[in-house]
This record gives sequence, C-alpha cells and structure tokens, in this order.
Amino acid sequence: MKESKTLEFKSEISNSFLKTVSAFANYSGGTIFFGIDDQGNKVQLSDLNQKCLDLENRINDSISPKPDFELSIDNGIIKLDVFQGKFTPYLYKGKAYRRSDTATIEVDHEELRSLVLSAEHLSFEQLFSDLQNLQFNALERKLREHLGVNKLSKDLLRTLGLLSQQGEYNNAAAIVADQNNFYGIDIARFGDSINEIMDRNTITNQSIFDQYDQAFEFFKRYYQYEVIEDSERKTKDLIPNNAFREVLANALVHRDWSINSHVRISMFKDRIEINSPGGLPRGINLDEYLNGSISCLRNPIIGNIFFRLHYIEMFGTGIRRITSEYNKYILKPKFKITDHVISVTLPIISNKLPITPEEKIIYDLLKEKGKLSSSDLVSLSKFNKAKVIRLINHLLEEEFIKKEGNGRSTLYYVD
Repeated sequence: MKESKTLEFKSEISNSFLKTVSAFANYSGGTIFFGIDDQGNKVQLSDLNQKCLDLENRINDSISPKPDFELSIDNGIIKLDVFQGKFTPYLYKGKAYRRSDTATIEVDHEELRSLVLSAEHLSFEQLFSDLQNLQFNALERKLREHLGVNKLSKDLLRTLGLLSQQGEYNNAAAIVADQNNFYGIDIARFGDSINEIMDRNTITNQSIFDQYDQAFEFFKRYYQYEVIEDSERKTKDLIPNNAFREVLANALVHRDWSINSHVRISMFKDRIEINSPGGLPRGINLDEYLNGSISCLRNPIIGNIFFRLHYIEMFGTGIRRITSEYNKYILKPKFKITDHVISVTLPIISNKLPITPEEKIIYDLLKEKGKLSSSDLVSLSKFNKAKVIRLINHLLEEEFIKKEGNGRSTLYYVD
C-alpha cells in the first residue's frame, strides 16, 4: 500500500493533516492513516481513543463548513475517512486545498471559484456574461445545416439554455456567439523538432463553431491526401478523421472556459497532440473517464448544443469511439490527465512500431511468449541485463508494452 491522491499516511498527529482533510472534502474524498510512516511502516501510537477525540475536535474547530468524516481504530492504526462534500469550499484557516498526486496544495483563484459555483450547483457557463450585445450567425448556420432551423429566435435561444427569462445572455451564449472575449485554439505544425514551426494559426475571440471548423480544415491540410484507385479519386487519412473530430469536439466541450488558456493542437509528422485546459470535472475519476462508464459534463449547456448538432454523444462513448478507430493498427491513442490539462495523442495510423531492431526483439519475445520477467528476457534475447532493462524502459515509456507486479516478481507483456 502506497500513498496516492486519495490516501495519506501520518506517523504522528499534527495540524498538517487538516489541509488534507480540506482537500479530500473539496474533491473526491480520501483516507488518512495515523500510525503509518511515509514508507508504509507501522508506527506505535498510544492512547488511541484520546487521539481519535483529539482528531475529531481539531477537524470540527478548524475546517469550515464541517466536513463529513468517520474515525475508526484497527490493529493499532487510526483510520480517518473523509467524504466528498456538497458544500464546497471546505476551508482550513481561510484557504481551500486539493490533492496533486501525493501532495496537498492550496487551490488557485479559478479552482476556488469552481468550488463556490459547485456548491451553488452552477457552472461557469451558466453565469451571466459581461457581453450582452451578441450575434449568433455561426450558431444559426449550424442549426440550419444540421437541424433545418431557418431562423434563430429568442425562444430557441432560451430552449438552448443561452438566454434567461429576464433576457440576459450567459457565458455559454458568449462562447457560441460570433465574437467574444474567450481564448480559443492555438494550432502549430512542427518540422523535425519543436524549434521548427512550419505553420501556425491562433483562433481566438470567435464562436466555438468557427474554432471547430477552422481547426478541422487545418487538420485536413496535413493529414489527408488523395489517391486514384480504379479511376476513382479517394481521400485517405494519415490520422483517422473521426478520431480527430471526436478529440477536437471533446476538447472544446469539456474544457474549462474560465481558464485564460488556449486548446493547444501540436502537429508532428508522426502524431497530433491535443491539450485541453482543465483536468477532469468533479465527480469523475481517471478510470471512469477512460472507460466511458460515466459522462460528466463540465459545460452541460454547450455539451447539449453539440449533442443536438450530432458533434458528440452524451453518454460517455467518446473515448471508446476514439480508440475504436485504431482497432486495426498497432499504434494506439494515448491519454494523459493532470490536475489542469487533459492531453490526447493521436498517432499516424501504422502497423509498424517505431522501434529499433533490438527493441523489436524484446517486443516480439513478449508478443510470442506472453508475460516474461527481465531475467527471462535476458536468457531468451542473449542481451546483458543492463541492455534489457534499458530496452524495456523505453518500450514502457512509449506504452508499447505493459508490466505487472513489483520488484523481482515484475512481469512484462504486450497488451
């Protein structure tokens, strides 16, 4: 058992644990064990019942509002379970905290605002916009193309959730409007290195629909080509068209629009990387995001409009649809989640791994024989131990192979 985003060890009781209580209550909950050091070793604690009372009093006196928690004692260890709260932000000494991997850190201004809105069951897109003189030509064009709507009325704007009964536009309305004050998409096409920029387009202060269309046209310029087969001209993709469309739509719909940062699309010869501002929405974890078992929209108004226009599915199938486009190929999409960014990498479609001949020997052994230890690979490949470890580490880094277990019991395999 190791410390994680939802698990912390304390060898003694000091007020530092209160920051972690704030973090767990503000986000996805978690557990603190008292009587275990950072290495996972048990530390002797005395007078456990009194210490539990002390912990309870410190939480009640120091965290506002009072979080939901449980204390228990098992085999000389105190277990404190803190549950995700409904009345965020939970403050310790006037500050709110969150977990970043195994560390507890203070939230920034944008995150604090999100916690306040969450407690009020509001999202940033629902707040009234500073801009009220808005035009919706791009939205009207999309409604006409996809739904046959000829005229965008105020009643329809209300139905779409963009206009209040009092006649005020919200931030979602500004995001879909022809002109706004929001950051957009920054696209760069690189040469042999990131120091060699071959082409660039920054799309900002424009309708989300114009951002989508311009980004897709940029994509087609470099990742689609035409061939003639049997006297017929056909379009071929270097990267699956549908996969890029899905990632692009998700990056715009799920991004945190309160962050003054662009969706960044980096185009390389062998891949595209799409980085969307804002980590996972509250209420969904990494496994749920990747498996599509829960669809949790950060921006439900914008998401609903994209759903009506058939750009996205509402039921969390986006990741599965992206990966399904690569079913026939060895190289697969990669997904990386941090507290502030969701990153997706789409590789060029290929059935050849970009690996060295020596790495291919290791890869082929694992593909042929199944799960093997590093010692097995040394014996079978005839490479020395240091070389095998180096080759394994690079294959793991590129996610061409996987591993299970720890220490001497570690096994490597091709998924």
